[in-house]
Amino acid sequence: MKVLFVCLGNICRSPMAEGVFRYELAKQGLDKRFEIDSAATSRYHIGSEPDRRAQATTMKHGIDISGLRGRQVKPSDFSHYDYVLAMDKENLANLKSICPPEYQDRIALFLDHATGIETQEVPDPYYGGQGGFDMVFGLLRNASQGFIRELIANHKQ
Repeated sequence: MKVLFVCLGNICRSPMAEGVFRYELAKQGLDKRFEIDSAATSRYHIGSEPDRRAQATTMKHGIDISGLRGRQVKPSDFSHYDYVLAMDKENLANLKSICPPEYQDRIALFLDHATGIETQEVPDPYYGGQGGFDMVFGLLRNASQGFIRELIANHKQ
């Protein structure tokens, strides 16, 4: 199973999502069955490491994302990944605009898999303080756990 997380710059939300999802899979012994990556819709931070606040937030929970590097979504991602999960509606629209018609069903909002929350979008914490990164972490953990439950239920063998 291959999962790609996407946000605007690939330095805050999507690398955090990649790290949190990988961590939640590992807790259940499922991490070896997945290929997980993250990417940006923009070119702003190609090659950059995750924002230091994103790294600090995930490290507080034992998740090291320091080795990740920003990259931009490429056309082959749509055929390669089973799921392309956007952090917000703008990223979703950008992905849909460049995705070939035969792969449109692979694209969704990541928070569609969360439970008990009102919002559909992971807010960008880049211009805010630590509280925004903590809130984003909570949303990503919720969505990761929900997505894993759905995957297990839908792919029982």
